[in-house]
Amino acid sequence: MKLGFGDYVREAFNARPIGMFVPPNWVGLGLFGLLGILNPGFWLIGAGLELGYLGLLATNPRFQRTVAASRLARNESDWEVRINSLIKQLGEADQGRYRLFEHRCRSILEQQSPGSLSDLGLETQGQGLGRLTWIFLRLLLTRQAIERIVRRSDGPEEDSARLRERIGKLEERLKEESLSEELRRSLSSQNEILRQRLERRGEARDKLAFLDAELTRIQEQVELIREQAILSADPQGISERIDQIATTLGGTTQWISEQQQIYGAMEDLLAEPPPITTSSARKESQ
Repeated sequence: MKLGFGDYVREAFNARPIGMFVPPNWVGLGLFGLLGILNPGFWLIGAGLELGYLGLLATNPRFQRTVAASRLARNESDWEVRINSLIKQLGEADQGRYRLFEHRCRSILEQQSPGSLSDLGLETQGQGLGRLTWIFLRLLLTRQAIERIVRRSDGPEEDSARLRERIGKLEERLKEESLSEELRRSLSSQNEILRQRLERRGEARDKLAFLDAELTRIQEQVELIREQAILSADPQGISERIDQIATTLGGTTQWISEQQQIYGAMEDLLAEPPPITTSSARKESQ
């Protein structure tokens, strides 16, 4: 998230050096507030000093870097809690699959030779890989939600067979000429409902097949990038490849959003996940 001048001003207002329990700015405001009761002129002096203090600190490059690093650390911590809570919703096998995928994405950054990639390039690759892992997790959760709906009855295949059997019996009855008009309408309505249920089950199976194919496709693409990171001396090309993959998944994220409306509320994919970082970078930030 890009910070603006107002964000730095708010942080400067509450800035507290290490070892101080109260921000010095608060102390100054309190002091001039009390002096202003004796002489209102101190309020004007305090206001001028406050504006100068906030402006000087908010535009200081070192302070801005400190604020940005603090915001990033808080954002990553919040996302880690959020992602872990989602991972716990998965079955044991899918949890392992996600963790392995995340590890493979991180290894892309670690396998590139030191110094071959600038901090900006590393951040760019990390952002792209972070989006891939987020989409991968959402695909796993979407597949699990659909599977839960399909398995709600005795079993998809067995239940579908019973539905086809009932449809066949209804169609046989509808062939009888002796049926009254009211009964024929009722049986026709039942037949139509059963056909729609059977059709929905077929759609669910198609969606599960699509999800499995997308999950495998993303995994294979990441493996290809890993091989390129080992053999190629072109970090820029790897960054472009990651961006291309993330772009091609735009349709997939839209599809997941549509399934959200059908199978229940899920996490919003519009939120931007934190970038993937190397293991050493994660240790340094802790």
